[in-house]
Parts: sequence; structure tokens; C-alpha cells
Amino acid sequence: MEQFILIGKSPVLSQQKPIILITGCSSGIGYNAAKTCQAKGYQVIATCRQQADVARLNQEGLTCFQMDMACSQSIQFAMSQILQFTNNRLDVLFNNAAFGLPGAVEDLSRDALRFQFETNVFGTQELTNLVIPVMRTQGSGKIIYNSSILGFAAMPYRGAYNASKFAIEGLADTLRLELKSANIQVSIIEPGPILSKFRENAYTQFKQWIAGKPSAHQENYQAMINRLETVGPSAPFTLGPEAVTQCLLHAINNPIPKVRYRVTLPTKVFAVLKRLLPSRWLDQLLIKAGGNGKR
Repeated sequence: MEQFILIGKSPVLSQQKPIILITGCSSGIGYNAAKTCQAKGYQVIATCRQQADVARLNQEGLTCFQMDMACSQSIQFAMSQILQFTNNRLDVLFNNAAFGLPGAVEDLSRDALRFQFETNVFGTQELTNLVIPVMRTQGSGKIIYNSSILGFAAMPYRGAYNASKFAIEGLADTLRLELKSANIQVSIIEPGPILSKFRENAYTQFKQWIAGKPSAHQENYQAMINRLETVGPSAPFTLGPEAVTQCLLHAINNPIPKVRYRVTLPTKVFAVLKRLLPSRWLDQLLIKAGGNGKR
């Protein structure tokens, strides 16, 4: 495993300002959250999967460590570095690192599903379980999971990602109950469409795992590819990553943060509709919202 040695940083941190660990900071939500929190005076520890991104963020003035969420060894090694740097203190964990692997469920191999879950679920929870003892020792802490509208409302051709976010919500909800007496608070952010490199990264995964293989969904895949190749917003009501950062800041700053933060109008609408509509009615709306891969 490639090791990252922090250069030009002092391990002396303020004892007053919260220390925030944010994963998946190379771009999009994680990058915006890290830069914004640092600008507001918080002590931010960022992580990225690629060494080049780690170097770039350190050059920009962030404290960044390499962490590949799909690799247990990488997570363990990075956490040992981080805790040494922070003197075994972490006040907030923002579990942001994730990616999407688009494709019909029937076209997902066992290996493809495992690949999706390694980062979005297994790596995320492994890291969380390493942070919890630190927060127990401190007597407090906040764990915030970045989920999705697709963590409670499934849409076509997003099965692997849907399942990973449903799993994250189940883990987070259970953890919130189990950690109540430990004074460790657990929140979930559920964004809808957000401007980021998510589609670009998803297209890379589609080409690796799905494209070029026989499928009953080829016609819809072409529409999906057109969406993934679109530059800029491809869905109505798309917001910038700062919308998620504002929810993160609310969770950090409030003594009793919300259990769920719903970001973008589609997330708020479908949260209500899921409670009110019969399942088959909701299915029709979700099919339409997914546009057979077009949105």
C-alpha cells in the first residue's frame, strides 16, 4: 500500500475548535464541505483516495490524508496517522465518500455489487467503528452520514447505489439508538441532485462493469449514457454542493442536530409521498422521475 507522509504540518492542534474528519474530499460535496468548514475556523482533516488529490489539497492548505474506502488496510493505516496527528481526538465524522455504479439489477454481477458495497457500506462503517471508541473516550461526538434520496426511494438503473444507501440508512438508524447513552449523536443527510463529478465517476463504473455485455436494457442504457455524459445539471431542482455543507454545519453547531436533513425539493417531496401514497402509485412516480435512465 502506498503510504502518505504528512510534510510541513505540525501535530499541535487547538483544544477549543472541533476537529472534523471528512471523507471523499477530492471534489463535489466533500471538497466544498472541507473548504467551507476550514474557512469558518474548524480544524478539518480531509481524506481522498488518490495520492494526487491528497497532494493537491495539502497544497491548497487543507490537512489531507490518503484513504481508500474499499481497502481495509488503507483505512486502518490512515486512521493511525490521523489519530496521531490529532492526539487521539475527533469531534465530528462526516461519512461522505461514495460513488454510484449504474445499471439494471439483473445486469449486476456479484463482483459488481461487492465493489459498490466495499466503499459505500463496508469501508464507511469500518471507519465509523474506528472513530466510535475515540468519541466514547471523549464522552461526546457527532457522526454524520451522507446518504441520498436514493436511500429511501429507489429509482430504476441505480440498484447497486440504491441498495448501498438503504444499507447505510439502516446502519445509521441502528447506531443512533445504540449510541444514545454514549452522548454520540448520529445524523443522516439525504441530498437529491447535486452538482458534482458523481455522473462522470458513475459513467466510469458503468463502462467497467456493465457496458458491452448483452442486456435487455440496451435501449434505456443509451438514454442513461446521454445523461451521464451531460455537462452541468441533468435533473430539475439541482443544487450546488454548498446546500449539503449548510446541513453539515447545522448538525455540527446544534446541541441536538436533526436526525435527517433532506436536501433539494425532490428529496423533500418524495419523503412526504412515501408516507402518503400506496406503493404502486409511488412506483409510477419513481419510474417517471427516473425517466428510464434519462434523469
